[in-house]
Amino acid sequence: MTVSPPVTLTVSVNGEPRQVPDGTTLDQLVATLTTAPGGVAAAVNEAVVPRGQWPATALSAEDRVEVLTAVQGG
Repeated sequence: MTVSPPVTLTVSVNGEPRQVPDGTTLDQLVATLTTAPGGVAAAVNEAVVPRGQWPATALSAEDRVEVLTAVQGG
């Protein structure tokens, strides 16, 4: 029995190419970038995605993802 290699997609994350497994959702991708519990916004192909929709937002090849984290300062 042969085992097929996992299928990966290339997406752009904050302007950098990144390989992700096929079927990766926006919430899974964001979890690899930050552990911040809040203050995080994400957009896919220039459209802001509400946080509640992240688990249902599957990424496709060539998607452009921007992830922003709010920073507090003084």
